[in-house]
Order: sequence, then structure tokens, then C-alpha cells
Amino acid sequence: MKALIVEDEPLARKELRLLLEAHPEITVVGEAISPKQAAAMITELGPDLLFLDVNLRGGTGFDLLDACGEKKPTVIFITAHPDFAVQAFDFAAADYLVKPIRPERLALAIRRFTDPESRAEAPSSGDRLSRQDRIFLKDQDVSRYIPVSEIRLIESEGNYSRIHFGKEALVIHRSLSSIEERLPTDLFFRANRVQVINLEAIASIEPWFSNSLRATLTDGTIVEFSRRASLSFRETREL
Repeated sequence: MKALIVEDEPLARKELRLLLEAHPEITVVGEAISPKQAAAMITELGPDLLFLDVNLRGGTGFDLLDACGEKKPTVIFITAHPDFAVQAFDFAAADYLVKPIRPERLALAIRRFTDPESRAEAPSSGDRLSRQDRIFLKDQDVSRYIPVSEIRLIESEGNYSRIHFGKEALVIHRSLSSIEERLPTDLFFRANRVQVINLEAIASIEPWFSNSLRATLTDGTIVEFSRRASLSFRETREL
């Protein structure tokens, strides 16, 4: 797979090239520092993939994508600016990585590009998010890019899940189990069959029926733990 790096910082280009050495399936065919230069190189070299920064010399990555129109290669954004993620996904970006780039996160982005079937696979434990990561949520016409730590509660709705954060909630087309497999285990806890909670969002917790527990979250939501979850919580949290 041919890739073009579009980044105006020399050290950032060098770091990305070093990280890409672990991926022989990706061949870097060139580097560009501006939208104008990148557009010419796309026409000349025909890359399959762009590693694209947002802020470039003489313009932005979005200026480049506008110029490419429908003929643009697949794009993985690599940037120090998390605030442009919604706009990036409006351009059908394959992924959005925030610097500093973690090798395992880059590997996941590349695997999703080179092996489309892997997008439907359940992620392994090596793909778990950290509390510092940000995730992209899209519910019909509403999009948000939020820190994992801001998620307060996730509720199952069949093959969909309702994610609560701040004063909002979005429904996404992913099962609760598949989301749980990505969450940091030190921050989130499966309270029952249909709810996963952020432990830091618990305002109080009390004994409940049949030796179970009941938690009140910071927004006032009541969550009843299953007996199995209550036992696990007591054992691991030393209640």
C-alpha cells in the first residue's frame, strides 16, 4: 500500500516514518508540507493512503481534501488538535489519531485500513482505550468527540447502546459487550446485564436486596448491581 505523509513539521514526519517501519505493508512514497504540494503529489504518485495533519504550511488538511474532491485517497488524520475530529469524519476519514501517537493505536488504524474485515471483529484486549483517549460518537446527524473519562453510563438497547456523558446521551450501533471490551477496566464496571458505569461517577453506594448493591450516580441515576456484580465489586473494591 502506497502512503503519502502530509505534515509540515520535520520531526513529526521523521517520527511517523520510524513508527511505520513496523508496518512493511505500508510504503511511504513521499512527503508534503502544504495542500498545494500534496495535491500535486497525489496526482503524480497515486497513493492509497494519506497520513494527514490538520494545520499545514499555506492551508489546512481540509483544504487539501476539498481540492481532491471524490478522488481523494483514504485518510488517516494525525494531528495535535483533537477539536477537529467531527469535521474530519465529515470528510469520511478512516481514523483520527491525536499526537503523541501510540504505536498500538497506529497499528489499529493501519489494520482497519489494510484489512477491512477487521473492522467488524471484536477488538482484543490490546486495543483497549485508556482514560486519556478520546472517542468519536455519531448518532444520526449529531457527532461528538469526547474523552473516555467523561462517559458516565452506557446502557444496552439490543444491538445498540445509549452512551451518557455530560448532559447528553447518544445512541450508537454497537452492542454493550463490544463497547465494554474497549473500555479501561480501572475506570468502568459492568453493574448488570444492561449497564456499564464509570466508577468515578458513583456519588454513593449502599447495600440492597438479596445481598446486592445499589449505586447513585452524580446525575442522580440509580443503578442496581446484579448479585454477581455486587460480589465482584466487594471483592475488588474492598467495600
